[in-house]
Amino acid sequence: MKLNDVLPFKGIFTNTPDESRPSRLLLLLEGRALWELSALPLAMPWLMSRVPRGDGHPVLVLPGLLADDATTIPLRRFLRSRGYETSGWRQGRNLGPRRGVLSNLRQTFDDFHARTGRKVSVIGWSLGGVYARELARESPDKVRQVISLGSPLYGNPDTSSNASGLYKFVSGRNDVDRGERGDGPPPGVPMTAIFTRTDGIVGWGCSIEKKGPLTDNIEIVGASHSGLGVHPLALYAIGNRLAQTEDGWSHFKPTGIERALYPAGSPDRRD
Repeated sequence: MKLNDVLPFKGIFTNTPDESRPSRLLLLLEGRALWELSALPLAMPWLMSRVPRGDGHPVLVLPGLLADDATTIPLRRFLRSRGYETSGWRQGRNLGPRRGVLSNLRQTFDDFHARTGRKVSVIGWSLGGVYARELARESPDKVRQVISLGSPLYGNPDTSSNASGLYKFVSGRNDVDRGERGDGPPPGVPMTAIFTRTDGIVGWGCSIEKKGPLTDNIEIVGASHSGLGVHPLALYAIGNRLAQTEDGWSHFKPTGIERALYPAGSPDRRD
């Protein structure tokens, strides 16, 4: 019997990033994503009153493994209500970096940037966050900021994720290289990693970015991996980040009642 089966919440009370595979219990609890989605309409009045309208810059939203643009409709609809121009990735279901996927993504990104004439903010959910991070590394002059949601930015895929076997099956690959996982330094543009310690798919420590003047880690308490992209607290944080001026990015510091909704500080990745 593995330690995670005996201690299903091992590692969630420490500030040392835990990169071990989430327990079976946390995996089973991923079904609460439906509750998180159903809570969104109830939270919308609060979000509309507390999240400022943005400057209309373009935002590209990338789905997670096995997901498609339909899963990011609530997020993109909310961002449009705040004045942003949004786009999905337009490649159907995300089956991993199969042949042509990354080149098509680069083309979609370049076309969006050229059409709007402005830097693009890129939001990626789970595997989509790895793609977003790599786009920023490749084209920092075209990316305004990156926001990842429960993305496996670090760690060994075979020991840190409950989806590693599924990833290999649908992508047709038996390995995950740097361009697919995202190991290495932060991208050099403002980067916000949104994570939850109760992630049932990815070891939450893998979703922590290295601290620096252009990086932030924001914890959503009690959220699921599958519901992170529709969780009201995640949407508030995303809206707060996007509303900053292009040259005035700063670390996340909620005010008012929101101060009680987000933990102060975050785990520190030093490697």
